[in-house]
Amino acid sequence: MSKYRKLNIILTKEERSELESVVCKGNSGAMEIRRANVLLMADRGEGHERVKDVDIAKALGITIQAIHDIKVRFLERKGGEDPVQGIRRKKRETPPVAPKITGDVAARITAIACSEPPEGRSRWTLRLIADRAVELQIVDSVSHTEVGRILKKTASGPI
Repeated sequence: MSKYRKLNIILTKEERSELESVVCKGNSGAMEIRRANVLLMADRGEGHERVKDVDIAKALGITIQAIHDIKVRFLERKGGEDPVQGIRRKKRETPPVAPKITGDVAARITAIACSEPPEGRSRWTLRLIADRAVELQIVDSVSHTEVGRILKKTASGPI
């Protein structure tokens, strides 16, 4: 007996046509196309013969666990506005690493760039700004290229 519970995928005509368009058009990523193929093969809807998970795994070159996960995800997300949202990746709510440069930090770095340059200098360089931001403990560390990106975002064009 299989350790996976039996999951019946019954696609509506709209869901089936949407999945078929994902597969046929080829505009989606490879993972989305593979997930769509799994759901199309597993469909037990009207007039469609279900293919066993083992046969799907062999045909698509994936594991039975992956097939099970795709089915579970599709069934959990079914009923939303998008009929095929179960094959798409869920958007992250937060980035994997929190940004070091926040709006407040960027504003303070911009203020440094707008201030008078150090003695003996006619203007600020990106490296000098980065060093001053660390010296003033605005950030622990920042590269000169990141300072350039910050200033590029905040700089206004000529009037």
